[in-house]
Amino acid sequence: MLWPFNHFRKPRIAPAGTIEAIYGMIVTQTREPLFYRDLGVPDTVNGRFDLLLLHLWLVLRRLKSVGAGTALSQALFDHFCTDMDDNLREMGVGDQSVPKRMRAFGEAFYGRTAAYEMALTEGTEALAGAICKNILNGEKIESARALAAYAEGALARLAELDETTLLAGNWSFPVPDAVRAQ
Repeated sequence: MLWPFNHFRKPRIAPAGTIEAIYGMIVTQTREPLFYRDLGVPDTVNGRFDLLLLHLWLVLRRLKSVGAGTALSQALFDHFCTDMDDNLREMGVGDQSVPKRMRAFGEAFYGRTAAYEMALTEGTEALAGAICKNILNGEKIESARALAAYAEGALARLAELDETTLLAGNWSFPVPDAVRAQ
């Protein structure tokens, strides 16, 4: 009799395409020119990375609020880490330097998400302050307020999604300009 060895494989959380689609939406949203042109996000590697972290936090926060979302949120975070590792190697960072850079990415992620979580409990102005510090280099508080309003709008949109739609990746982020205009 043959024994199935499925228990040695990683469990399938969601189709890889779903994780890639959600991560793709996050990356696409962070490339939206309005963030850089109208909302003051520095159009630099660091500015783009910090905006990516903000969007990743928004999605992970919502995914963790649904039962089946915890595993998907871990898979999404793992995909982010793989993407960062691949990008470093593509940019020519040596094999011995990659772990150090990845550790720095992890510290940045956990530090910023902790700041956003704490600020969210304190209100829009606190969130704007955290965004100002982490994304806008401590400058442009008005832009930070607009980004905080955008983040709150994105959180509200994500909160409206039913679990099936959320987990399938059948949704989109709000348009930054539309949130700012409110």
